[in-house]
Amino acid sequence: MEKLQQSMYKLIVETSTRLPKDVRRAVAKAKASENAGTRSAMSLATITNNITMADVNVSPICQDTGLPTFKIKTPVGVNQLKIKDAILNAISQATKDGKLRPNSVDSLTGSNSGDNLGAGTPVIKFEQWENDYIDARLILKGGGCENKNIQYSLPCELEGLGKAGRDLDGIRKCILHSVYQAQGQGCSAGFIGVGIGGDRTSGYELAKEQLFRSVEDENPNEDLRKLEEYVLENANKLGIGTMGFGGETTLLGCKVGVMNRIPASFFVSVAYNCWAYRRLGVTLNAETGDTNEWLYNEGEEIDFSKELEKVEETPTKTREVVLEAPITEEKIRELKVGDVVRINGLMYTGRDAIHKYLSENDAPVDLDGQIIYHCGPVMLKDEEGKWHVKAAGPTTSIREEPYQGDIMKRFGIRAVIGKGGMGPKTLSALKDHGGVYLNAIGGAAQYYADCIKSVEGVDLMQFGIPEAMWHLRVEGFTAVVTMDSHGNSLHEDVDKSSLEKLGQFKEPVFK
Repeated sequence: MEKLQQSMYKLIVETSTRLPKDVRRAVAKAKASENAGTRSAMSLATITNNITMADVNVSPICQDTGLPTFKIKTPVGVNQLKIKDAILNAISQATKDGKLRPNSVDSLTGSNSGDNLGAGTPVIKFEQWENDYIDARLILKGGGCENKNIQYSLPCELEGLGKAGRDLDGIRKCILHSVYQAQGQGCSAGFIGVGIGGDRTSGYELAKEQLFRSVEDENPNEDLRKLEEYVLENANKLGIGTMGFGGETTLLGCKVGVMNRIPASFFVSVAYNCWAYRRLGVTLNAETGDTNEWLYNEGEEIDFSKELEKVEETPTKTREVVLEAPITEEKIRELKVGDVVRINGLMYTGRDAIHKYLSENDAPVDLDGQIIYHCGPVMLKDEEGKWHVKAAGPTTSIREEPYQGDIMKRFGIRAVIGKGGMGPKTLSALKDHGGVYLNAIGGAAQYYADCIKSVEGVDLMQFGIPEAMWHLRVEGFTAVVTMDSHGNSLHEDVDKSSLEKLGQFKEPVFK
């Protein structure tokens, strides 16, 4: 039991902190194809920097643990209850050690368990097989990309593509539409797993199962192999790009599986995964629990550390501005979409619970002229009671759309940082109030943690570590203006242009 728990703990830590070789190669290919000096090129440089920093620090690549999902194959007769206990103990320990963010929340009370354990968490799928060893695989799929999963029921009408029928070409249209609808909210460039058939539940399970495949494997089904290749090539013609900034690479991988269905139902289920594709596996000795072999370990290991010194030196074609709170309305009105902002000084985190709280209560601090960061960090407290940031990338902002504009006006907030952009209500408030939305690089949890020089305080800890309001002193915190106080939104522009490009794939391809 002890050896088994140690092996599971190592699997969890490696999955959280070290990107697999096949994913690194996909990111490197995307970086090589991007035009120098663009926002997407800067984003990819930040991403590769972040990958190296996670390696060196042995800290989470992304702050969002997501819902840990294990896929375990065991020989007949192996006690699966002991394996489950080992996993639960290892998850709890990894959370305590700051390798995972406490992410399990009671759906009724909103209470965070603090150890990633609770009803339904983590997810553990067992399967028996005839081999004499255990095959254990884990995926950490963050909430931002999980929220961009989508399921289609054929036949249907798709924006930009028209009718999608119950055939291979209708499936093709659904998959392309799934990439379009994700935009930058799922931390593109991303990967997708697709499940054809089944019912609503098994279809999604099949889609997620595809994410356990190697990025570079070949589908044994010839029709699906051609479909995967077609989608990967043509989705990158949509121009959505890294973080939705526009660019050459929108999709890094596409894997498709199929199962039978009943006559009345034809589902196409898509599981979207961000660039921080944290998926690893091991084989274990069924008797001792020792690790035999690491999976997804084939091929060249891309060393991004050689590029670390080049990130800050990379010239960009955009204007750079330094901000420090409190920020005046005049300063905000000077900013325009496309500007790169470097932030020094104090900022405050605020996610879902904070925004709901601020819509009904006074703020615990003076937010006039201040910056709110949509972030749920990974935090550890030392023996002296001092908090340290272990990972601190942005969360998806659109969830705060019902609150954001009103809160900015009420408290005088001048800047909001997040990822994926926000909607028309927030854009209108930015124009009326004099505010700006700054898009940070999703998944770059180590890069931004390095920009945070100290934790000055914390409020509203009753909401749990991810949802509390942390007071963070930062230096050189980089983000891009994607919504300004003049009514301009890069997210709207990219959505519109990618929808137009989606239309070119309306005509049938697969007969």
